[in-house]
Amino acid sequence: MISLNSVIFNGMDATKIDVQVQISHGMARPEFNIIGLADRAVKESAQRIVNVLAALGLQLPPKRLTVNLSPADVEKSGAHFDLPILCGILCAFDILDENKLSKYIITGEVGLNGAIVKTNGVLAASVWANKNGFGIICPGAQGTEARLAGHDNILAANHVLELINHFNGKCLLGVPDAPTMNQSPESNIDMSEVHGQAAAKRALEIAAAGGHAMLMVGPPGSGKTMLASRLATIMPEMTADEILETSVIYSIAGGLDSKTLMSHRPFRSVHHTSSPVALAGGGSDARPGEISLAHNGVLFLDELPEFNRATLEILRQPMESGKIMISRARRNATYPAQFQLIAAMNPCPCGHLGNAALSCSRAPRCAEAYQNKISGPLLDRIDLHVDVDPVNPWEMKNDNATASESSATIRERVVRARAAQIARQGYVNARLDGADLEKYVPLTDELTNFLNTAAEKMGMSARGYNRIKRIARTIADLRGATNVEMPDLAEALSYRPIHRGKYGVK
Repeated sequence: MISLNSVIFNGMDATKIDVQVQISHGMARPEFNIIGLADRAVKESAQRIVNVLAALGLQLPPKRLTVNLSPADVEKSGAHFDLPILCGILCAFDILDENKLSKYIITGEVGLNGAIVKTNGVLAASVWANKNGFGIICPGAQGTEARLAGHDNILAANHVLELINHFNGKCLLGVPDAPTMNQSPESNIDMSEVHGQAAAKRALEIAAAGGHAMLMVGPPGSGKTMLASRLATIMPEMTADEILETSVIYSIAGGLDSKTLMSHRPFRSVHHTSSPVALAGGGSDARPGEISLAHNGVLFLDELPEFNRATLEILRQPMESGKIMISRARRNATYPAQFQLIAAMNPCPCGHLGNAALSCSRAPRCAEAYQNKISGPLLDRIDLHVDVDPVNPWEMKNDNATASESSATIRERVVRARAAQIARQGYVNARLDGADLEKYVPLTDELTNFLNTAAEKMGMSARGYNRIKRIARTIADLRGATNVEMPDLAEALSYRPIHRGKYGVK
């Protein structure tokens, strides 16, 4: 029996799979079976491999060929099992040496002509192989991706013949090219292009500095989407650990450039027709969804009330825990989901609530039903609630005298505030909780009485109470202060209105 190694993915974790190949006697014609709880894509590899063998001038003998993917009680999915199964058969034919190949994790899909084509999860497989003392055999187009894991024990072949020649010593495969950083092109958008909206820009700066969730409410054309799209221009660069973790998620999802890491923060703009599976992740192979693809970055939901309510409720648990568990009948997968939620909405279906000249005849009754599409528990998890007013036409002209601050200027303050948070507690203020919240946001008796009185009058929940303290801590960090003071607390309270904003229904 031949035994080689491959992997499957359970969220961010990989599990080694033994690819066992055995040829038995006693058949009048060839029989090829794949067992071990394999899905349809894996079972179809049998026909692909038969064609590859024919392309190599080989054919199956009149015997029973059995491929077992062990452990047998774990569901196997994906076309990346093509290459390890083919290599196992070539070992059984004495064309390749099992002892040499058993030192590698093998992953890759094969074409009918023997070409080894790209597959998902090469970076994740390479990370696991590196940690556990294995090399990796992967498609030639993804050799650089495999090197992103930090080692060079990699064989990246474009065709099965290249592997055969390498292990037979005829033509050795070289080490793949070193990876490069995926530097974002110079952005052609800037915060200075947003005219007016001083309050919204201030809230966006606070959100970027502390990693806080934010909801913007205002009429159409007031600049909500424009503001959200410029958040990335004022956010700090990712750390090395964040870059690798984000890149692994995109590798599993099949969205990673084969030669570069995800070195810029993701910005995922999700359409309101997206399904729960698209947002949370799932499917037969438990792939990551939008909230995991936004990990270490921004998840932007425009037209928030237009989303299916069941879809929005998925956000509640990962916003608190920073991760999402996908449970299926035969597989559980946990993905990180430390995203920064930025949402935008109109105050009512027509969008012009409060404007007597433009609002519809059903106002304000329609606004209550429209805003009630978003549940209270979800709104309670959003730190900053901001009203975005229409822009005054006189503010549209932008000259040197009235020019807004540039993204670079705002970003300097954001970076300093983030650095203070990391030095103080090791993570952003939005994640402060429990004993750490009391330790790093101490309030004097005067501030405590002020906050308690405000919370009582506003009907604030315990969660909302703690969020006020986190926002106040971020505001203090932006001005370089050691302790939270009364102006910080007062400004933080202004982002937690009694009702759902200026445009809401009291």
